[in-house]
Amino acid sequence: MGWAGALLVLVLAAACGHSALGHSGGVETPLPRIGPAPDFTLTAQDGRRLALADLRGKVVAVTFIYTSCRDACPLLTAKMAQIQRRLGADFGSKVYFVSVTVDPERDSPEALHAYAEGYGADPAGWAFLSGTPLEILEVSRRYGVFSRKMPNGDVDHTFLTSLVDRQGILRVQYLGTRFDPDELRGDLLALAREEPRR
Repeated sequence: MGWAGALLVLVLAAACGHSALGHSGGVETPLPRIGPAPDFTLTAQDGRRLALADLRGKVVAVTFIYTSCRDACPLLTAKMAQIQRRLGADFGSKVYFVSVTVDPERDSPEALHAYAEGYGADPAGWAFLSGTPLEILEVSRRYGVFSRKMPNGDVDHTFLTSLVDRQGILRVQYLGTRFDPDELRGDLLALAREEPRR
């Protein structure tokens, strides 16, 4: 992680009074409201265009990966697949996952489709998104994810998993890949149960 990414995470955690790794256990308190989640419209693994606004009414977890990654991305995607299975009937109906590639030059919808199938991702509740390099750069930066292409073709990037509530408000960001899947699942279900603000 670069200095800019590390600084953003620290500032975000300090500003919202909430650990970037999730919230502490104990008495259940509402997750903080960071602000409106940055909107996007990108291309899913089945070729359709999907906007964050299309998912209003569902809790959305937004991650950033790329298909040829050999270290942290497979760990993150496998962890999200584990959470998908443990959400049961709530997955797709109340909770939706979005994985955005940070390598749009290589990650076509076809490549993302194969990647999704390899992890058992249920397309009813999990979209793998690509777009033009400019679209990906913009959405990545707006979510606080910084990336750079390495000489060997790998992409060095920060890992943030962002939770967006049913009203499109960004509520918390988990840093890295070592977060507790039970905690993330609990946060997703808490947001799904939460009464919308009027």
